[in-house]
Amino acid sequence: MTVEATVVRNAGSHFFLSELPEWKPFAAVLRGKVRLNRSTATNPVAVGDRVLCELPEGEVSEQNPATITKVLDRSNYLIRKSTNLSRQAHVIAANLDQAVIVVSLFFPELKLPFLDRILVTCEVYKVPVLIVLNKVDLYREEAPEMLQAFVDIYEGAGYRVLQTSARTGEGIDELRELCRGKINLLSGESGVGKSSIVKALNPELDPKVGRISEAHLQGKHTTSLYEMYRLGEDSFAIDTPGIRGFGLVDLEKEEISKYFPEMLREGQDCRFIPCTHTHEPGCAVKKAVEEGRISAERYNSYLGMLEEDKKFR
Repeated sequence: MTVEATVVRNAGSHFFLSELPEWKPFAAVLRGKVRLNRSTATNPVAVGDRVLCELPEGEVSEQNPATITKVLDRSNYLIRKSTNLSRQAHVIAANLDQAVIVVSLFFPELKLPFLDRILVTCEVYKVPVLIVLNKVDLYREEAPEMLQAFVDIYEGAGYRVLQTSARTGEGIDELRELCRGKINLLSGESGVGKSSIVKALNPELDPKVGRISEAHLQGKHTTSLYEMYRLGEDSFAIDTPGIRGFGLVDLEKEEISKYFPEMLREGQDCRFIPCTHTHEPGCAVKKAVEEGRISAERYNSYLGMLEEDKKFR
């Protein structure tokens, strides 16, 4: 018997599927020829993929799994180039209704170029974005100006920034509403509180929650698998391992500015088209940076991408 289901857990060579929105995960393995046919990425099947699978005789179990026979076309996906596998790419998740990018200002310290690379990738692959600034209860006391500056930069670029605290519950009800009826990817650097937010959204869940390494001010990897959680009757969240490197894939230098929404708006008034927004006279983007309509931080991220920083590209 063949059924269509969604991949809800990826443990490397073994998977769990469910016929969403029904939540009854069952074990599956990948047929060899599917693996061969989709070998351009390090993972031929990603969480969120819709697949066809053959059910075995008898009850499905990890000892008697279903067999994935086909991966259906994706409506969208997010992909990154690994820092230590520069010639290969990794599909983070597929068929997303929304990417919830969780960030913190410090502990771990916010790296704007890292965030901007994720945002550019979301724009390239047409994944709607919600930026969640977590731990705001700490920042209002310790760094209110930094907090406001971050909000101004990204709301000015055209993104929604939701301020939350998984510890106090601030913003969690609003986030739950914004995630309702959707498959949401929760992504961000290690230690920003993704797993804590998942648990706050649905207290019945118990994803691993880790502590920040004070020695390195970086998050330890507490999530080792790509896994989907059921937040509510019709809403789901994909929790990912903390990402420390995010390289751009399938994107030429000349295209990058098109995926900065504020540069796309201002760039229509450049004297020369195309314009790299670096040295050309009459560049509307450079003028917008000088006049504060585009943040210097975002512009510097763009320049860094143009330079093809070897650490990420």
